[in-house]
Formats: sequence, C-alpha cells, structure tokens
Amino acid sequence: MSSAEDWSHLRLTASRRTLLFSSAAALGAAALATGSRAETGAARNGLARSSQGMVTSPHELASQAGQEVLQAGGNAIEAAIAINATLCVTYPHFCGLGGDAFMIISDREGNGFTLSGIGQAAAKPPNYGGPIPVRGPGSALTAAAAVDTWDQAFEFSRRSWGGRQPWKDLFKRAIQYASEGFPLTPSQRFWSNFRANEIGNWPDVVRVFTVDGRIPDVGETFRQPDLARTLTVLAENGGRDFYAGDLALRIARGLQQAGSPLTANDLARCRARNETPLRVSYRGGELVSLRPPTQGIATLEIMGMLDRLDLAAIPEGSADYYHVLVEAVKTAFIDRNRYVADPDFVDVPVNRLLSKANLDAHARSIDMRRAAPWPYVFKPGDTVFIGAVDRDGNCVSMLQTVYFDWGSGVVAGDTGILWHNRGASFSMDPQHINVLQPGKRPFHTLNPGMYFREGRPRLLYGTQGADGQPQTLAAVLTRLIDYKMDPLSALTRPRFLLGKTFSDSRDSLKLELDAGQDVFAELAARGHEISPIPAQSPLAGHPGAIRIEADGSLVGAHDPRSDGLALGI
Repeated sequence: MSSAEDWSHLRLTASRRTLLFSSAAALGAAALATGSRAETGAARNGLARSSQGMVTSPHELASQAGQEVLQAGGNAIEAAIAINATLCVTYPHFCGLGGDAFMIISDREGNGFTLSGIGQAAAKPPNYGGPIPVRGPGSALTAAAAVDTWDQAFEFSRRSWGGRQPWKDLFKRAIQYASEGFPLTPSQRFWSNFRANEIGNWPDVVRVFTVDGRIPDVGETFRQPDLARTLTVLAENGGRDFYAGDLALRIARGLQQAGSPLTANDLARCRARNETPLRVSYRGGELVSLRPPTQGIATLEIMGMLDRLDLAAIPEGSADYYHVLVEAVKTAFIDRNRYVADPDFVDVPVNRLLSKANLDAHARSIDMRRAAPWPYVFKPGDTVFIGAVDRDGNCVSMLQTVYFDWGSGVVAGDTGILWHNRGASFSMDPQHINVLQPGKRPFHTLNPGMYFREGRPRLLYGTQGADGQPQTLAAVLTRLIDYKMDPLSALTRPRFLLGKTFSDSRDSLKLELDAGQDVFAELAARGHEISPIPAQSPLAGHPGAIRIEADGSLVGAHDPRSDGLALGI
C-alpha cells in the first residue's frame, strides 16, 4: 500500500473507529449514570481543579473510590490503595492482585522514596528448552508484589503521615463492584474482542471473564464473585495474608494445579523494595523515577538529553519537535537494552548513565537532519496510572500491571486472581543481562514519575504502554513543562510510538494522524519510516497527570483515549 493509500485508508478507519468508540463511551456513560457519580471538582471537559485534593485513574469508579477516601479525611496513600484495589476489579485486563506495582511517595516538602514492587522468579524455574511461553502457566513464573507494595505504603502512612483510615475500608468499593457488579468498560470489551481468537486457549479467562463463553457487552453488569471473596479476606486479614497466610496457600495451590512453578515459599519471599529515587535536572527542577530493574532510568536519560537542547526554539507539534524526541528515545533505549536488569545480579552503571558527560554526549549526537537507524524490537505491555494528592500536599504517583493485557491467562484456583506474565520478559540466552535465574527480578517497563521545583513536588505523571512509556512521557512532560500546557491539553495532543505493535509488525515510527501531512512528509524526508495511526489511538498510551501550582491548587486530567477521569474534592 502506498503512503497516499495508507493515509486515505486510515482516514476512513479513524472515522469509523471514532464512531465505534463514541458509541461505546456513550453507552458506558449511560450505564455508569445509574450509580452515584461525584461531580465535585470534575470538569465536563475532563480537566479537574481543586484546592483540597485530587485523584486520577483510568476508570471513573476507581477515581471515585479514591475521591471518597480523600473526602473522609484520608491521605494520598490511602486513596491510591483504594483506587488500585478498585481497578483490580473494574480494569482486570490491565491490572490485578496478581501483578506488580510501583509507587513514588512524597510529602509537600519533597521528602520522598519509592516502592518498587517486583515479584522475583521462582526458586526452581522449569527447564523450558526454548523461549519462555508468553501465555499460560509457564509464563506465570514470578511472584506478584502489588499487594505488598500497598501493605508497606499503608504502614508508612500510619507511621509518618498520621493515616487513620482502616485498611479494610480501603477495599469497600472494590468488594462492592466485584460482588454486585459494575458496567463493563469499552476498554475491557475492546481487549476481549482483540484477543477473541486467543481467549479460547485460556480456559481460566473464559471461566472468569466471559459470560458462558460470551464476551460481555459495554455497559453490561459484570461480576467477579471469587475475587469478591478474596478481597474480603484480604481486607479482614491484612496484606501479608496474600504471601504467608491461608490466602497465600490457596493462591499457591491454584497456581501449581495450573502448572506454574511458583510455590508458597516463593510467595513468602516476595517483598517490595523501599529505595531512594533516581533524579535528573530538567528546566530548573528535578525529575525523579525508580531504580533498575525498571526503565525509569531511560525516561530520565531522554529528559536529560532534552534539557540540553533549546526546545523553546522548536515549535511544539512540528517535525523538529517529533524528530528530536524520537532521536532521544533511540539513544536512551540503546543504553537501556545494554545495561538495565536486576542490580542484584548485574552491574547497572546508573551514575554513569545519568552523568553530565554521558547526557552531554548523547545530546550532541542527535542529528536534526537525519533519523538514526533503529534495529530494536518493541516490547508490548499494559498497565494503569494512579495519581493522588491530599489536602496536606502529600503525593503518590503509581503504576500497576499484569504485563500483557490479560496477563498469563492463568487464574489462581478459585481466588479470582489473574496472574501476570512478567516472567515472560526474561531471556533464555545465558549471555543476556536479563537471563532467567532463580530469585531474579525481571526487567520492568513501569516508571511513574514526579517533577520537583524548589524541592517540592509540582507534577505527578505516568502512563500505560510498556516500551511506549518513556516515549509518551517525553511528549507529555515537554508539553507540560516546556510549552506550559494544562494537563488535558498536554494529554490530548498527537503522540508517537517507535517500534512494532500488536497490529503492525514494522519497526516503524507510528504517529497519530492529526499530527498533519506536512509533519509526516518532513519526517519521512529525514529517514523515518512512518506509519500513520488513528488520532487518539489506544496505541499511544493512557497517561494521567496532576499539576500542583505554586499556591497549592491542583489541576489534573486523565488521557481522553482511556475510560479515565481526574476528580478533585
């Protein structure tokens, strides 16, 4: 297909897709209207404002659960846990109890830390005799650290922030929606249909996430009674019951019966890491992210390079703008692919990668006239971003995931817990830095972030999208910081994705259609292999952002490409 044909075809496809998603969104909104909808601080255009606190997430009911916690006097950590627990029910294709989680936590004065919740590989992984399976029990080979991340954050909240919300109350809405049901989202329907040819090979997904083998319709009430019972146990017994209690034994038994190598001992050893964040200077402030084995360092490298370039002289949305971001991404990804893995097993030269000398050299290497070659394969994956700020200015920026949509496809027995397939990202090449080893943590694409000025948090941000995360964040952050856009404007503007995708096996530069024909033509002239994708495409990620103004007021939004919503109190 020629470029002109490609463009014409995509115009028609984009139009049809817009109609489909608009209809689905309208149906979902009508269904949601049957429940109680909190309007406080939520603007009709998706831009929320408040002076008392704010949350954002990719699902309205989850955002409402966090808003309720803040309204009851809860803090940002408590709200984030309530949101995440609810998302484990209402966004099961992207996140769940059987996955990993990451938090950046800070008070208003900038005193912060990170929780890196990565489940380690089984102590006795199988001999695969080939590549690790992407789905099925063979891919369910790492423990899940999300619940321990919540547990550690909750204890910090009570100890250091005076948290008073009972643990069990944070699960109230999640239990309600799992037991009584919720209106199925356009996103869950989309990803069910997208995997329709594969779901038949995942009997647990058919059993738990379909209705007698039928994919539920948008707006149809969807229940998960097994998960409701599990959430109730977790709410009553505490987070460590997931790892060392009766619940842990049931989880381990269910996984082993399915054929996973994980044992009760593997679950008991699973702990999130409390670590100091990585930092890089940007436009008079500091961006912070998580340490390896996450790719937070890649996002910081990209932004460190851009800090050395005069973006003020480059019009936002121009060919120069997209070119310089893409070239910075390529350079950082080469470093990431060469060095980033579990630092317990390999030496990751963090200080050198973020050093002035390295960032200076990388920035100088960018050729504004020509695109550098790109030989690397894109890694897919999905997740959810959660942001929360309370009335005292305490902040949480968080991501949670089951890796691929629908994770491993394995549900742990009768618990209703869909297990992630993050272990599939390990390599079986003994020379690879991310080679599978007992107890090793896999490379992780998740990297929520915060931006600080004068030592205080000013932006919370993060996105879904695996390899797309640093790419999406580069666009969102430059628009928020360099071009002074409000969060909704920054999230709505056209974005790009470098590499293969589910629907396009070319290692090309995917760019949303509304970037404009002139931009496409100029980028192609510089050597980029361009593949237009529809405007507001789900492939461009689902970021969210909350900005904290100098006077303490808040403005936030969630990507209009998602089912999400920012809510203030």
